[in-house]
Amino acid sequence: MEKLDLAKTYKAYYTASTKPELVVFEPISYVSIVGKGDPNGTIFANATEALYSVAYGVKGHYKKLEKDFTVAKLEGQWWVDGDPRTALEVPREEWHWKLLIRMPTYVAGEVVEEARTAAMVKKKELKLIANVGYESLNEGTCVQMLHVGPYATEPETLSQMYPYIEQNQLRICGLHHEIYLSDLRKIEPDKMKTILRYPVEAVKVVMG
Repeated sequence: MEKLDLAKTYKAYYTASTKPELVVFEPISYVSIVGKGDPNGTIFANATEALYSVAYGVKGHYKKLEKDFTVAKLEGQWWVDGDPRTALEVPREEWHWKLLIRMPTYVAGEVVEEARTAAMVKKKELKLIANVGYESLNEGTCVQMLHVGPYATEPETLSQMYPYIEQNQLRICGLHHEIYLSDLRKIEPDKMKTILRYPVEAVKVVMG
């Protein structure tokens, strides 16, 4: 039985240049969970565990049907109240986030529901499993760039993305999106790789 590897099948989604670039994506389905708080805090850690518990439950279901797949990289959408460019000036406890794990196109919503129910029974103490959902995101046209280094230095990469967006007469029309390519347990912070992505749209020119 051949195992589907989403990172290999959708290389354009899981790769980025070290310079800002324009990309386009079709609607994509994910298991997801929404929360708020410090990414180094307990709530975030529990939300991550809850999300993976459901994702692996879905994987287990399809493996029995000989449609096995590799659980994809963790992703996150981030936002704060107010101007998104001031996110790092806001206390981390005030950060909002949605964690995502991409699913294969053949995954059905009822299977995700079954996996969530089973995970809630297996891990009764992990209450956040009840908050895991299944949704489709249609980000369409995006500007993205590969960030190399710790998360704290992301502003250096964003400082290249923002001018690129403006110079191409675009504006941000969605949430800050990150794809975590590196395993934090196996790599030094200065070598970490994260794709930073923003949905964008053309700026409408008003004729005087």
